[in-house]
Amino acid sequence: MSLTETDRSAREALRARQGAGARYDAPNAPAGDLLLARRGAAFFARKLNELSDADFDGPSLRGGWSRRHLIADVSYRARAMAIALKSLREDLTDEEAEWRPDVALAATLPVRALRYLYEHSDVHLNVEFRDLSDEGWDGEVRIGEGAPVAVNTLPLLRAREIWRAAVDLGNGARMADLPTSLA
Repeated sequence: MSLTETDRSAREALRARQGAGARYDAPNAPAGDLLLARRGAAFFARKLNELSDADFDGPSLRGGWSRRHLIADVSYRARAMAIALKSLREDLTDEEAEWRPDVALAATLPVRALRYLYEHSDVHLNVEFRDLSDEGWDGEVRIGEGAPVAVNTLPLLRAREIWRAAVDLGNGARMADLPTSLA
């Protein structure tokens, strides 16, 4: 997805307000796809925050999964991407290198912990996207045990995951709410 003129203007106005000390995405980062992923994350967060604590125990629209499972999965996918991206900049800690997510276990966390897990994983992924160099965007990473993936495709992959997950929460988001480029 490419940025609209409105998006470009808003981005430049933000940079002017923030000044020289702020950090930004690399010049060759896929700005449109990053925007789509970030808007999807905000949409998911809004739908998540509309759920009461009791609603977390209800079913999602993904067969056999509760909303708890869906939230844990979305969060852990972001964390896995973030860890893979970090590996392009620096060595991983032993904990990061050996991390194997357990969605079923995470689904048993208290509701406030699941909310925080999502929030933290989204911030972590955004920091890793932002801190990627131009060379990093041209590279490949392996997410978990998977095959190598081009880094510049990750924002669109995340966008598709997060927008559909918002629908799968089953609390009012519809496929018609997705950007046309993803529907």
